[in-house]
Amino acid sequence: MDFINDRFMIGSEVGARLYKDVAAQLPIIDYHCHLDAKEIYENKKIENITQLWLAGDHYKWRAMRANGIAERFITGDATAEEKFKAWAETVEASLGNPLYHWTHLELNKYFSCNEMLSSENWQQIMQHCNQQMASDDFKPRSLISRSNVEVICTTDAPLDSLEYHRLLQQDPTFKTKVLPTFRPDDLFVQDGDEFARFVDKLSAISGVEIGSFADFASALAQRIDWFHEAGCRISDHGPVTIEYQGADDASVDALFCQKRSGKALTAHQSAQLTSAMFVMLAKEYKQRGWAMQIHFGAIRSNNSKMHQQLGVNTGFDSIADQSNLAAGLNQLLNAMAQVDALPKTILYNLNGSYNDIVATTIANFQSGDEGVKSPMQFGSGWWFNDTRRGMENQLNSLADQGLLMHFVGMLTDSRSLVSYPRHDYFRRILCNLIGGWVDRGEIPNDDRLLTRMVRNICHDNAVNYFRF
Repeated sequence: MDFINDRFMIGSEVGARLYKDVAAQLPIIDYHCHLDAKEIYENKKIENITQLWLAGDHYKWRAMRANGIAERFITGDATAEEKFKAWAETVEASLGNPLYHWTHLELNKYFSCNEMLSSENWQQIMQHCNQQMASDDFKPRSLISRSNVEVICTTDAPLDSLEYHRLLQQDPTFKTKVLPTFRPDDLFVQDGDEFARFVDKLSAISGVEIGSFADFASALAQRIDWFHEAGCRISDHGPVTIEYQGADDASVDALFCQKRSGKALTAHQSAQLTSAMFVMLAKEYKQRGWAMQIHFGAIRSNNSKMHQQLGVNTGFDSIADQSNLAAGLNQLLNAMAQVDALPKTILYNLNGSYNDIVATTIANFQSGDEGVKSPMQFGSGWWFNDTRRGMENQLNSLADQGLLMHFVGMLTDSRSLVSYPRHDYFRRILCNLIGGWVDRGEIPNDDRLLTRMVRNICHDNAVNYFRF
């Protein structure tokens, strides 16, 4: 029997039925990823399997470094063949790592290849893949269509023109919606000079003379409208920690002007200004019916030598910790709720030890005001947690503390056009988890109820929640 089959990752008969008859058939809504709208619009042919698999994939780069591969064969000037060989050698050593599973799910889905990639057969598999990639089936749009993707939400800076999103929306030949996501990292930079340069650019593009925090908010509202008109219905934030510090309007304005002039703020002052910005943005999102995503807990570019050599997002990031998370998170959401500025919100913690803190915090702010089930969401295990263990831990915490039935499900969080088997991976894990509950007599074997749960989590909840 092939390694990748209908029972892969599923040990329960009920789980296998739910996966094969329900989950595997559903389209994908990828509401958070890092694909490039320009790449999708231009639809250029990808050169080879090495470019498709290894260009920009820092998950694989980390594994290759752990396997003793020299940097030349990872991000350097080695040939495509040399890099692919190095990756194949690493795959052999990755048993127990989800990369082993993802690699073979992708080979199976896109290349109809059921061989296990190894140091012995890498040349044959590379040749097999490259021959197939010569066809139009491996252009970006075809890969997306073959993956059965209904909606893609990219990740975009506040001053982005969104030119390619608009061009894609005007193209009737491509059915997948490619929508922007408002990612305002530029607002939260620590360096005063860098912040001042961003504000200058924001002023120029919005036509708003920015001399106060109120002006700043007005200019950002224009940009949020720009995104909304392009189909955006989600924002995304990536703070390292959640540290709420309240301040009155006069203090916030003074801190904004201080940072606007390029001056440094103390840690306490920075937390005050950051908190005020969060609340201000959340109010704008709520007014437009958006969902706000907060991915927190990543400490980035820890290897300064390699950061200088390769830049950001090159595989030198890790999980952060923080003190007083529960207080900071509850206080931030409470500050938003107090001024009717708490939108639909998805919280993702990178540190799995905080699962129950996040799950119980979310429960404090659930309501029926947004017209959706569970407007406060505990986001799927991401980055270092999109493993079997990480996903199961998140699903169990959500089920313990909330209503798993209303979970909006999986996302790729990826820059790769062939990462959609991560949705399949999640669906198998979900069905296996539910099937295990049935086998142990913890929930009834009610086909109607279980089918609805799987459909909800894998597709329908996202449709109802985001309202694209």
